[in-house]
Amino acid sequence: MSKYVVDASVAIKWYVPEIHSVDADRLLSGDTELLVPDLLWSEIGNILWKRILRADMTAEKSRTIIAAITSLPLRVMPAADLMEGALSVAVTTKRSFYDSLYLYLAVSTDCQMVTADLKLFTALKNSPFAQHILWVEDMPK
Repeated sequence: MSKYVVDASVAIKWYVPEIHSVDADRLLSGDTELLVPDLLWSEIGNILWKRILRADMTAEKSRTIIAAITSLPLRVMPAADLMEGALSVAVTTKRSFYDSLYLYLAVSTDCQMVTADLKLFTALKNSPFAQHILWVEDMPK
């Protein structure tokens, strides 16, 4: 079984058609364990809130997405258990604590974090954490 950490930039693509949605969908098929910090819920909620404010999405559609994403078989890890390691990663990489929660979860579970956040990926692809970050398009087919 493959194991990946997915961040909110990938997870939202499962429900909102965007560039790389097809790539993100590959994570939902097959024999793959998906790990997320519990921060994912707040980030998805924030993305949906912004879309509603911009009139890109209805509140009803956002509720449908919330019901769908919270029913996925994700292995949700408490951010409280990741805080110390994530802070160390944030200081080392000069990336946000939020992003570092995902990355540290990948490091601590010896897998890769899949992201569709190009700025984050670019900042980390040549870092000491390069083996733990994967661009969404580079997912194995």
